[in-house]
Amino acid sequence: MLLRIALFSLFTLVSLQLHGQEKFRTGAENFLGSGLELIKNKRVGIVTNHTALINGKIHLVDTLVKLATVTTLFGPEHGIRGDAPAGDQIGDSRDAATNLPVFSLYGKIRKPTPEMLQNVDVLIFDIQDVGARFYTYISTLYNCIESAAENNKPIIVLDRANPLGGSMVEGPVIKKDYYSFVGITELPVTHGMTTGELAQYFNYKIREKKSIEANLRVIQLSGWERSSKYSDLGQVFIKPSPNLADINSILLYPGTCLLEATNISEGRGTATPFSLIGSPFINSGEVILSMKAHNFKGVELTAMNFTPGDIPGMAINPKHKGILCQGIKLTVTDPQLFRPVEFGLALISELKRLYPSDMKIKKDSFLRLCGSDEIYTELEHGNNFEKIINLSARGVEEFKLLRKNFLIYK
Repeated sequence: MLLRIALFSLFTLVSLQLHGQEKFRTGAENFLGSGLELIKNKRVGIVTNHTALINGKIHLVDTLVKLATVTTLFGPEHGIRGDAPAGDQIGDSRDAATNLPVFSLYGKIRKPTPEMLQNVDVLIFDIQDVGARFYTYISTLYNCIESAAENNKPIIVLDRANPLGGSMVEGPVIKKDYYSFVGITELPVTHGMTTGELAQYFNYKIREKKSIEANLRVIQLSGWERSSKYSDLGQVFIKPSPNLADINSILLYPGTCLLEATNISEGRGTATPFSLIGSPFINSGEVILSMKAHNFKGVELTAMNFTPGDIPGMAINPKHKGILCQGIKLTVTDPQLFRPVEFGLALISELKRLYPSDMKIKKDSFLRLCGSDEIYTELEHGNNFEKIINLSARGVEEFKLLRKNFLIYK
């Protein structure tokens, strides 16, 4: 069954083979070069945001309105131009640049409805992901594929590279009890898949759940392999969301985002969220010393105090606002060696061990992000880090075997 699905998915791709050291090109760039026939004489809806730039310069929407009949736009969390703070619900609007209607997929409605699609013959999805299960853009992707299947609309996914690379897969695999918009289906925290590969996997999961699947096409990347470093691709860095300020923060995000479910600051209210963590009640040197005992590779820890504050467009009322925090600056020195989820779990474990009465973990939030009640229990009541890592690894090997059916690149 999985082999048949995989072969079907491969036949539905627009074939763009990789040749040695071919120049890196995004799916959007390849689509403009050889895929426009797919939308000829069709009304096009585009699910996108500010990251969908062609050659780092011109937005996909601004390009396609000159080449096709674009009728409708759909925006994810942070809005179609990427400037809404995290978690803010967004209403429907009109795009200032094109005057096209924009339906929000991060308000009361999070999946395109039949009414939203009434002027759409084909959907295009182009949004840069960051490689973590709880980053909501991939939940929007899942919902759009499901809606395309339900409403018999073809969907074209323009592939983009995973900044974490194509090999890093770290658990835990989320349990069904904790599915939400930050964990929409069975995935570990880091999945090591491109947007297009995820789309194929999601289409399979939707078929498994609802016995329907979308007419999905993935426009492939060129010049990308699973071992490719994002920093070597020559891409202009665009903040995928307001609080991911640079590639360092993205490399740390799958681990330090877990701190959102605690009373430890994850750095919101500073210039470098997720790269800077701290609290008024910790001792930076003590925490650094305890973390060094784990011998994590590919990351450097430096003591750095900070005071969180309001930053328009990034953070309003961050944790410990206006209070001096003893903090730790985190710098990834080798992305291929660093394991962010294991690091994040170790950090929470050490903070809970060192400051048991001060350090708090919000159970419901942690379960949504982490997806494992056993790990929550172990963090809350014990400090057996080896057991935590073993719990985190549960289901990962099975997921990797399943994942192979949907991988496009070597």
